Amino acid sequence: MAEGMFKVLLWVFAATVLAVAEGARGQRVPCYFVFGDSVFDNGNNNALNTSAKVNYSPYGMDFARGPTGRFSNGRNIPDFIAELMRFSDYIPPFTGASPEQAHTGLNYASGGAGILEDTSYHLGGRISFKTQIKNHRTAIMTANVPLEKLKQCLYTINIGSNDYLNNYFMQGDKYNTQRKYTYDQFADSLIRHYRSFLKLLYVQGARKVAVFGVSKLGCTPRMIASHGGGMGCAAEVNKAVVPFNLKLKALVREFNTNFADAKFTFVDMYTGQTPFAYAALGFAVTKKSCCTVESGEELCAADKPVCAFRDRYVYWDNVHSTERANRFVAKAAFAGIVAFPYSIALLGRV
Repeated sequence: MAEGMFKVLLWVFAATVLAVAEGARGQRVPCYFVFGDSVFDNGNNNALNTSAKVNYSPYGMDFARGPTGRFSNGRNIPDFIAELMRFSDYIPPFTGASPEQAHTGLNYASGGAGILEDTSYHLGGRISFKTQIKNHRTAIMTANVPLEKLKQCLYTINIGSNDYLNNYFMQGDKYNTQRKYTYDQFADSLIRHYRSFLKLLYVQGARKVAVFGVSKLGCTPRMIASHGGGMGCAAEVNKAVVPFNLKLKALVREFNTNFADAKFTFVDMYTGQTPFAYAALGFAVTKKSCCTVESGEELCAADKPVCAFRDRYVYWDNVHSTERANRFVAKAAFAGIVAFPYSIALLGRV
């Protein structure tokens, strides 16, 4: 109980944390590579034949460049991390980027992406984690980025949520994983794949890696409606992701133990999601979307009304966070409040 409250208080403290080593000048790392799903996607899905794309209004209404494919009203977590790491611009999507951009960084994330290849297949096109790593290999080889430079770059990964939302807990007969696996067995399966993918990234030069865990998916408006009776968080969904997070944190320790030059860190997206923390951070609406979402959907309806006070909402649509929520997560991970054993700021210095 005391430990849980301590973590919550640390999350609250994140609201006032200033960037570490603010007096530093210049880019903290030579390049920054982003992998993951819609939480990190900034436009890679725009040209795909998929329902998982958001290059339309009201997405991006608080972003200077408008609807770019970011699944939020404004900046996403990698955008804030890029700012904190003192990049002069946001990391561009892999799709459409010039080969030379691999020397500064690329974002490979894709809405609907999962650890498992068939996750989210019902949505249409998406770029799986495995394919993102292949794209990274192609990009750095084409641009001839030196291995020693790649070892100094920052890598952030947010993957796994869709394996639960759009696979394990998907209603109907599209997937059989829930019938096949217990919560623990499914987490084991995901981690086995994750381990092999991280090893590939390590071979390709990744040394400073921030791995984001899965959040309380049962508290998203989508899962409240489908698995929580429309009243509150879906407890079984939240329970299911706990073993994944524990095993992912252990996987980070495994890499740091087995590879002397590895500086991997785990970002806890789960623990801080409490009513106390939300209230302390000024979030008044935690179970409903800010934008208009049609019945049975999870993304914002195009050009429909949105809430007047977006900073009071945790969720922008029925799954994805508002810009303000993204800012708190990024700053907390950067300062080390929710990152173990290294803060993202420290990854920029070691």
